[in-house]
Amino acid sequence: MLAQSFSIQRPPPDYLDCCEKGTFAVDFVVPPYAEKDPTLPPRTIHFSDEEMGKIGSDDGKPMLVTLHGLTGGSHDAYLRHLLHALYTEGWEACVVNARGCARSKITSEVLFNARATWDVRQLVKWLRKTFPNRPLFAIGYSLGGCILVNYLGEEGNRCLLDAAVVCSNPWNLDVGSLALQRTWLGLNAYSKSMARDLKGLFELHIEQLSKNQCLDVDKIRAVKYLHEFDRELQGPTWGYPTEGAYYRDASSCDSLLAVRVPLFAIHAQDDPVSRLNKTATLQLIRAGLL
Repeated sequence: MLAQSFSIQRPPPDYLDCCEKGTFAVDFVVPPYAEKDPTLPPRTIHFSDEEMGKIGSDDGKPMLVTLHGLTGGSHDAYLRHLLHALYTEGWEACVVNARGCARSKITSEVLFNARATWDVRQLVKWLRKTFPNRPLFAIGYSLGGCILVNYLGEEGNRCLLDAAVVCSNPWNLDVGSLALQRTWLGLNAYSKSMARDLKGLFELHIEQLSKNQCLDVDKIRAVKYLHEFDRELQGPTWGYPTEGAYYRDASSCDSLLAVRVPLFAIHAQDDPVSRLNKTATLQLIRAGLL
């Protein structure tokens, strides 16, 4: 049932050209089709120019904007299970693929980061213009939850979303990183695994990313853990002197206090990667989420 309930279509490359350093890819949930595109994730093809010209609608269907976790994309099983449930109930939905993820091409010298909310902002504005009568909602998982809360806080009363949900958001990235490094399991299972995935993404886009003169390719290839990857790539790319400076700036626990739309946060107290800490807990209480 799940495999047949829907497919995914992506606007042509460069359709959503962001003013902030290049392009990004958005995938839309559509009725199932038989076509295949080996350059894209399973059950995903590009919209034609003609189809994009007709994509707008005045219907009032609820629409969900989805943000995936670290190095994920619209192909992730947890996203597709959610999209299946909503699509079969009459919802429309789309997935914001982080720069370079889900076999999307990057046209700049940067990957995504937890503080970069430009792509979400541009998409929401485009959705509001293209589907003026649709209630817009958003859900973010893990790093996608961090990006979503940062976006909600930056927008404040101007936010065009009607409500949002975040799952397993790493509210305080600095504290979370240190917690991962304190245990063998955190460091050698989770941190090492996430670094491996990020290095794979880096290699996939090495031709474009190596044009960034701030990056030392050999140092990036030598990293073993997540915090080392952020130290060697995110720091130099975005001007942070250390990975800790990046984490402190990109953490969403402070942005939470500026959120002005209904927000539902789902978080396990024993989450091994995104552990709740005193700072995040206090901010959740102040925001009325605990």
